[in-house]
Amino acid sequence: MAAAFITFEGIDGSGKSTQLRMLASELRLRGINVIVTREPGGTSLGARLRAALLDTEEQVDPLAELLLYAADRAQHVRQLVRPAIETGHVVLSDRYADATVAYQGAGRGFPPALIDEVIALATGGLMPDLTLLFDLPVAESLARHKRRADEGDARDRLDAEDEAFHARVRNAYLQIAAADPDRVRVIDATRSIEETHARVLELVMPLIESRGQRSEVSPKSNV
Repeated sequence: MAAAFITFEGIDGSGKSTQLRMLASELRLRGINVIVTREPGGTSLGARLRAALLDTEEQVDPLAELLLYAADRAQHVRQLVRPAIETGHVVLSDRYADATVAYQGAGRGFPPALIDEVIALATGGLMPDLTLLFDLPVAESLARHKRRADEGDARDRLDAEDEAFHARVRNAYLQIAAADPDRVRVIDATRSIEETHARVLELVMPLIESRGQRSEVSPKSNV
């Protein structure tokens, strides 16, 4: 059975979550079996960990943060992602292991060797077939956050980090892409939603079709 694991990465405000939802709808219209998930929070346990990590005003120790993300990922991979791949689904995940490299590695300053060990333990070696990195200048990310806050949207704990933190995260993401260009494809997130969606399809559909997934429009699709 054909399957694919595609992850969406980028600094906050890059539009990756919107693009994931748009891609999922498009693939379902084409009759492709899709599962949409996220980290943290893709499982019942993960939802509770997400609240502890992001939706809290409590001070979270950086090491505790790293290990809680790893716990979420271990549950996510074993309970949801790997079984879905094994049953022939296309799995779209809003963040995965690259986020740990960027946020806890570069952002928090943990050494790469430790980050690699934690990721390997949590993932069991499962890596995405394709990662879409939505790249956005930090100044634009912060401006988008401000507009959303002005509209009443709540900010999570990582949103509230300073500009230097987000700059480290963005640079780490770009370094990941440079080191693994076959897997990680950079998308300019300053472009319109429609232009960005078109670029996403250009990158995703060859992978889907190479895996033998049916890509014609289905009248029974469930969007």
